[in-house]
Amino acid sequence: MTDPRTITREVFGAGAAIGSCARLPGGASRETWALDVVTQDGGRHELILRLDSPGAPTEAGSGLAAEAGLMRAAAGAGVPVPRIIACGESYILMTRVPGETIPRKILRDDAYAAARPRLARQCGQALAAIHRMPLSAVPVTEDQGQDPLLRWRDVLDQLGEPHPVFELALRRLAATRPRSRRPTVVHGDFRNGNLIVGPEGIRAVLDWELAHTGDPLEDLGWLCVKAWRFGSELPVGGFGDYSDLIHAYEEAGGQAVDRDALRWWETFGVLKWGIICVMQTMRHLRGGARSVELAAIGRRVCENEWDLLRLLRENPLPGRPS
Repeated sequence: MTDPRTITREVFGAGAAIGSCARLPGGASRETWALDVVTQDGGRHELILRLDSPGAPTEAGSGLAAEAGLMRAAAGAGVPVPRIIACGESYILMTRVPGETIPRKILRDDAYAAARPRLARQCGQALAAIHRMPLSAVPVTEDQGQDPLLRWRDVLDQLGEPHPVFELALRRLAATRPRSRRPTVVHGDFRNGNLIVGPEGIRAVLDWELAHTGDPLEDLGWLCVKAWRFGSELPVGGFGDYSDLIHAYEEAGGQAVDRDALRWWETFGVLKWGIICVMQTMRHLRGGARSVELAAIGRRVCENEWDLLRLLRENPLPGRPS
């Protein structure tokens, strides 16, 4: 069952009709559709349908049914998310939350001027809610509990591409690893671009397929990666300061944030994104998925190498705790 009309009739009854249906851009392994559904009794529903694309390569992360379970658990913990209407192994049908997801519009358009000063604090509150979700919400996978630094070292080795800056960062991070913290649910891709924002601020957190258990600072560090600032000087998503994020996170019940540990995870995030850029480019160059977009992302590799050198020079990582 992978056709929007088939799914709509299965969920709302044979008399349901789709008033409008538009495929949204983005997503290589999954399709996203905006649907306006009219039921037989005259009810109207604005929905989002996510589908597994037939024949597309499987990416790391949970399946759609597991993702729907995560979103339901997130709603129960107080995280703003779309409401799940129905789900199956190959689809999720959810409410359509109005708002903006394009970072450059969020950071520049007048419509979001009042929201921007609030976003870092709202991110802290949302992350604290994510990190109090039950660990049982995360599906068990083969790489559960795997050391993230070793995982990305293995990925880089398997790519067979020489990147001395990445090797330097891996060694420095391994030598300065902060103490492990109590594991929580980790969203895995919490950043500007995966948030629906309205004039008042965050309306929904999207893209849960990379959720896993781990150190909660992984999420905070990823949000602060320079790539997600989109040209802004502000370190948290391009819209706020570290102190706004940290204070709101701690006030909302998150674990106390050590600034040195946060800097370690931010550096790790830049390294991770750099390796992902290599992966995406190799998919194009090696014929896995011929794409101008994937080819163009290759230029981002050197940007991340520069960012890593800057981080390691300007903000030396602390020594290993005794």
